[in-house]
Amino acid sequence: MTHSPFAARRQHLADQIGNGVAIIPTAPERVRNRDTHHPYRFDSYFWYLTGFPEPEAVLVVAGGDRPQCILFCREKNEEREIWDGYRHGPEGARETFGVDLAYPIGELEQRLPELIADRSALWHSLGHDSEWDTRIAAALNAVRAQSRAGKRAPREIRDLRAVLDGMRLIKDSSEIGTMRRAAAISSAGHARAMRHCRPGMAEYELEAELTHEFRRRGAAGHAYTPIVAGGANACVLHYIENDRILPENALVLIDAGCELDGYAADITRTFPVNGRFSPAQRDCYEIVLAAQEAAIAAVRPGASFMAYHEAAVRILAQGMADLKLLPGSVDAVIESESYKRFYMHRTGHWLGLDVHDAGEYKEDREGGEWIKLAPGMTLTVEPGLYIRPAADIPQELHGIGIRIEDDVLVTTGGCEVYTDAPKTVADIEDVMRRD
Repeated sequence: MTHSPFAARRQHLADQIGNGVAIIPTAPERVRNRDTHHPYRFDSYFWYLTGFPEPEAVLVVAGGDRPQCILFCREKNEEREIWDGYRHGPEGARETFGVDLAYPIGELEQRLPELIADRSALWHSLGHDSEWDTRIAAALNAVRAQSRAGKRAPREIRDLRAVLDGMRLIKDSSEIGTMRRAAAISSAGHARAMRHCRPGMAEYELEAELTHEFRRRGAAGHAYTPIVAGGANACVLHYIENDRILPENALVLIDAGCELDGYAADITRTFPVNGRFSPAQRDCYEIVLAAQEAAIAAVRPGASFMAYHEAAVRILAQGMADLKLLPGSVDAVIESESYKRFYMHRTGHWLGLDVHDAGEYKEDREGGEWIKLAPGMTLTVEPGLYIRPAADIPQELHGIGIRIEDDVLVTTGGCEVYTDAPKTVADIEDVMRRD
């Protein structure tokens, strides 16, 4: 990845904060157990502004008439590089990642007070990390201790996320290109799972097929813990055990997406374990697919974020009535929210560096109406139908859980669906055909 989009984002942040100074640390390394660490994953805000992959790093962005971007990172260390891999070091980081200045991370505590002195505001993700809250307070106190020398501490501490969330909500061309690639890799993983699915397999075997395809095509791995839910397990929204055997006549729901260069894909597909939908499964599936099609059609610039959810709910409510799951008219079902027995989540969320990505859903003003969609926003569209076994439910519908999810970019003319894993009944059955 080149540093040019990151430099543009840093400049935009500097413009937004005026004479303020922003402090953005990356994520710490985390111990898994004893002396073993979890695989390292950088902080999303830090990555968004730097593209710098190493731990123990902090970015300082100073605005004003002479904006500066300063990176603190680990020094070069031949012995540690033998054990842990290459380090850029301050000089290499400055040249490679286009920051104005770079210093060893060990100099941060010494230099931070001088960097924040005489600034109008300090921008920091207050409350995100208690250790960093303490470090920020110490730096402020160090500046205050120099008041007789004419130094002034920032009078305001402002929430940095309020600025960065708005920036991250609109994807630039570099992000869009990465997310297209992540979607293509993830779509291929879902198609592979369909081709390899057999009755009697364990859910984790399908998870392994996804992992194989993601890594084979260059992704870092899963963007989140995958859901591979056979039969009634699909009615548990966050089922992640993935350890049951797939029965002959059941559906299996897979919610999985890869991470590529920090960006997530998020796809759900539901298909029959034996490769053929039963009549009842087909009826339920077609309802969810129609709901998704209606929702995608409602994604366009100027539309409310809730518009596509409402479009999906209307189709689902009609389907529930057709299946004899709920009494009453469609309007009555929607008004009473009785549909939530079988569809209890919203139809989507923002997507980007985080699976549930940064960005507000309501406008920042009194009344707080739902935000209007704009070109560059990326979101998921994921209606579902979850029919848990119960005495008042027809037997043939017991344990049917279906969700269909795609990743969608808002464009100037409407929207673009990034993901293209098989989705219609005909396409799914064709991919799974074994004769």
